[in-house]
Amino acid sequence: METTVLIVDDSKLARIVVGKTVAALQPDWTRIEAGNADEALAMFDAQTVDVVLLDFNMPGQNGLELAEVLRARFPDMPIALATANVQDEIIARARAVNATFISKPVNEDGLRGFLSGAALKLRSARK
Repeated sequence: METTVLIVDDSKLARIVVGKTVAALQPDWTRIEAGNADEALAMFDAQTVDVVLLDFNMPGQNGLELAEVLRARFPDMPIALATANVQDEIIARARAVNATFISKPVNEDGLRGFLSGAALKLRSARK
């Protein structure tokens, strides 16, 4: 079964970097992108999304607010919040919505654990 990961970041460059990192770690996964929360929510209406990587700082709804909306709709979906804004409050809020915190700049080491865990969770859910 195909796995689709949605990368949400207002920076095109950041989406490219994260996309390449995901491709290196999970080459069989389909990668789609959104530049903000509204675009991301539209993606969920248009297709199945299995895993989400969210930027924190975006215009409009920030990544934590979007994570809260997604968690309410998809209680078991693997969600990660990526930001260079490494503050205890943001990390605690990410954990409160059951989202994995990943510090930016995103690299393979930072994403490996989250993507491996997401793959295991999806495999067990699909059995």
